[in-house]
Amino acid sequence: MGWSYEGETGMARKKAEKKDFVIAMDFDDTLFTRSWPKRGRPRKDVIAKLKEFVKEGAQVALWTCREAGSLKEALERAREQGLRFDAVNDNVDFVKEWIERNVKANGGSFSQRKIWANMYVDDRSPGSVEAFLRMDARKTIAEA
Repeated sequence: MGWSYEGETGMARKKAEKKDFVIAMDFDDTLFTRSWPKRGRPRKDVIAKLKEFVKEGAQVALWTCREAGSLKEALERAREQGLRFDAVNDNVDFVKEWIERNVKANGGSFSQRKIWANMYVDDRSPGSVEAFLRMDARKTIAEA
């Protein structure tokens, strides 16, 4: 299932062509404020910027330490904001395909503990959220 969001009218917008540009996006204190273990508020500024990147064709992997019930809650909360993810705590499909073609097919191994992305946005990485908010989505993806 692709990543999409609903506009203010509630109608699904046309998705941009997917590009080989991946954002690994954290949930707690990044997409939502002080969420763990409570229900935080959505970071409207971060969500709006993420939607700009998606409109330009970026793929998004939710990258969180949450699991089981708390992960399900995070996905539900994101959905309430009109967010869908290309992957959750995993690589997006084109990265998995590249790994199969170029690493495993040649007898190599690849650990899935760290997902591959062009950009990692996480409150634990000082300045990454603020830098993300200042980026021009179209220019960033074009220059990647």
